[in-house]
Amino acid sequence: MALVSGGSRGVGAAIVRRLAAAGWDVSFSHHDDEQSARESEKAAGELGVRVVTASVDMADSAAVTSWVRQAEDEMGPIEAVVSCAGVIRDRPPALVADVDWRTVIDTELDGMFHLCRAAVLPMMRRGSGRIVTVSSVVGVYGHTAVGDHLAAKPGIAGFVKALAAQTRRFGIRVNAIAPGPVGQDMTAIVPERTTASLTETIALRRFGSATEVAELVAFLLSGEASEITGTVLEVHAGRSL
Repeated sequence: MALVSGGSRGVGAAIVRRLAAAGWDVSFSHHDDEQSARESEKAAGELGVRVVTASVDMADSAAVTSWVRQAEDEMGPIEAVVSCAGVIRDRPPALVADVDWRTVIDTELDGMFHLCRAAVLPMMRRGSGRIVTVSSVVGVYGHTAVGDHLAAKPGIAGFVKALAAQTRRFGIRVNAIAPGPVGQDMTAIVPERTTASLTETIALRRFGSATEVAELVAFLLSGEASEITGTVLEVHAGRSL
């Protein structure tokens, strides 16, 4: 069974569908997005696996722990975890309000920590497990308009490397994916002029897709990636060039 945080739409929903297609039973979280969650649950469930959704505030440690325990009680051992919950507050670093800073850090960085901490102990007892966190290329190369993400995303990458080092002897693999801009959801709120300038920084001159990110997540959770751990994989269509 796999857990996916933020599975109601965008990249998270694509991950839920891709894992369902690979035969995983999935429990995914959402927050105040019931309609999208039902649509994601229905689409994945039609692939012949069990899919359960839960409304969870990832910033609430107790709520996350409760979700993890309930999912195990109802669906069996957790074999895989994907941390994908995220929000965006598109402001230059010097203009980020306290409430926006806390919202992003609490959801993306603390939420990832809460989920991994709750799930990794059962994995350690069983001697196996796979964890993938979704970070962002913003945390690697930066961007002028997302100061809070510049803090959250590198934090995710650093945590992944530390957790991978500490859990490798228990047969647990931990990796992160750092996608470039994905052509939906988050980028939908970016002005067209900014979108055009972003495209010019990408070697392939296009945004990635949620489906492409989901394919990489499925690969990292598969046996084909059995020797990959402690890695942050950048998927940005050549932005670093």
